Amino acid sequence: MEYYTKSVLPIIESNYENFTPLEKTIADFFLKNREQADFSAKAVAKRLFVSEASLSRFAQKCGYRGYREFIYQYEETFVEKHTVRTSHTRMVLNAYQELLNKTYSLLDEEQILRICQSLEDANRVFVCGRGNSGLAAREMKIRFIRIGVDIDSIQDADLMRIQAVFQKEGCLVIGISISGEAKDVLYMLEESHKRGAKTVLITGNNQEEHREFCDELVLVPSLKYLNYGNVISPQFPILVTLDLIYSYYLEQDKFRKETLHDDTVKALKGE
Repeated sequence: MEYYTKSVLPIIESNYENFTPLEKTIADFFLKNREQADFSAKAVAKRLFVSEASLSRFAQKCGYRGYREFIYQYEETFVEKHTVRTSHTRMVLNAYQELLNKTYSLLDEEQILRICQSLEDANRVFVCGRGNSGLAAREMKIRFIRIGVDIDSIQDADLMRIQAVFQKEGCLVIGISISGEAKDVLYMLEESHKRGAKTVLITGNNQEEHREFCDELVLVPSLKYLNYGNVISPQFPILVTLDLIYSYYLEQDKFRKETLHDDTVKALKGE
């Protein structure tokens, strides 16, 4: 059974802060709509009191060639939802399923492969984040160090700024910030990029200015747009993405990496 379908909604969500006030009105309509309707440019323009040209610009800002392509994808994945009383168990599991669907919609497999190649090529890897993002950074370090990656994690703001000074060509710096506004994380990425290091930002906020100093911008779903998103751990969307990167990376030279992992298991057992 196929659970995952591509959806335009997480794309709208990740670009929301880049929209003009008029485009946010259009975005709000598609994000909040739960009913089948006439979604033609003429009908939606009339309903929202906007021009058809505004709809076209909005679609292009979401990465589509035009409104027709955008609305085709929207209608393709649209499922009418009825609000029903349900158990807490089902409510939480449905929230996780919604998050996984959104992750799938944002996933760029070619990008994941490029990041895996950067991990393979890097002499040294640093992954940084604050708060819940910092915990995810530490988890990434623990997992990747066991398959041979020379990686360290940084959660302290001062250490991020200090380490930024020592980055150079051959280093890879991965920053994690769901909001895209963690100043210390962004500082380390920007300064590292200036010094020749490759940089990756994992974020839920697609801000164009970040592309100036990030070689890769990995988009993850934001919890605030999820139904019952408040019951989901803030680390979960990050960990799902890190699991995807780990899975793809493990497939490259799998035997050697699994052997390294097994050796660490033996070392931890004192064998």
